[in-house]
Amino acid sequence: MTDKVLICGSIAFDTIAVFEGHFKDHILSNGTQSLSVSFFVPTLRKDYGGCAGNIAYNLKLLGGNPVPVGTVGADAADYIAYMQDLGIDTSMVRMLSDMYTPQCFITTDLDNNQIASFHPGAMERSADNDLTGCEAAWGIVAPDAKDGMFAHARRLKAQATPFVFDLGQAMPLFNGEDLNQMLGLADIFTANDYEASVVEQRTGRSMQEIASTMRAVVVTRGAEGATLYMDDTETHIQAVTAEQVVDPTGCGDAHRAGLLYGLIKNWNIADACRLANVMGSLKIASKGPQNHRPEKDGINAILNNNFGLGLI
Repeated sequence: MTDKVLICGSIAFDTIAVFEGHFKDHILSNGTQSLSVSFFVPTLRKDYGGCAGNIAYNLKLLGGNPVPVGTVGADAADYIAYMQDLGIDTSMVRMLSDMYTPQCFITTDLDNNQIASFHPGAMERSADNDLTGCEAAWGIVAPDAKDGMFAHARRLKAQATPFVFDLGQAMPLFNGEDLNQMLGLADIFTANDYEASVVEQRTGRSMQEIASTMRAVVVTRGAEGATLYMDDTETHIQAVTAEQVVDPTGCGDAHRAGLLYGLIKNWNIADACRLANVMGSLKIASKGPQNHRPEKDGINAILNNNFGLGLI
């Protein structure tokens, strides 16, 4: 039986620049009708990112077998080579020669205010990347173009591959009807507490009501841990204290990887959520979504110390 996990979602570059000043000193409230500003940014970092890339990276750290499903541009040759060097199967990463890879440009000031721009690029054609026939134990539909998310969900459902629906940054794209359709296709739903409240508002259903029609719902709550809704019960999943809090970028993706690892190992879902919390705590202690490098033994030690569990 295969242990592959189809990781559907964006594969992107994140370019982060730091302005060593304060936006408020340069953007005046009475001058925004004709705005033209320039910031000197001596600190610049370019990270490999995107939800599919981040989840695949973290699942590989755990010893899993991720298969990212995403569309990139011709400028992504280094990203693909990087994933291959990590031992990640890139057979379902489709390169489009006439488009750029999705990328986010972020400038941050000393108050941690951000000015961001996102270019979707090849992500707009993610629905064309057909995963039909790719055998997998589990899948996940993570943030991507809306039509791509629906296409992947329907294809996974048609071939009876159980999957997690991760709403994340795609939340603004989905109205109540869209959400009900996706929830009807998925086996597990994951969201943070804010996203969960929006889903409840848009669907008119509580998380417990939604969970009653699925295998489970997992709601993350930052430093307060997570809540698992399953079998008419609500279980609190204890948080794992991070060594330091540096950068939350990609923490949700690390969490999803931990959940998926537990699922492919046939753990009960509560224990899979505990590993997910461990992975989130490891990611938040480093800058960027894929710059943490914990060894599997170290992950196992944290899991054991916090929950008395092991990866074996």
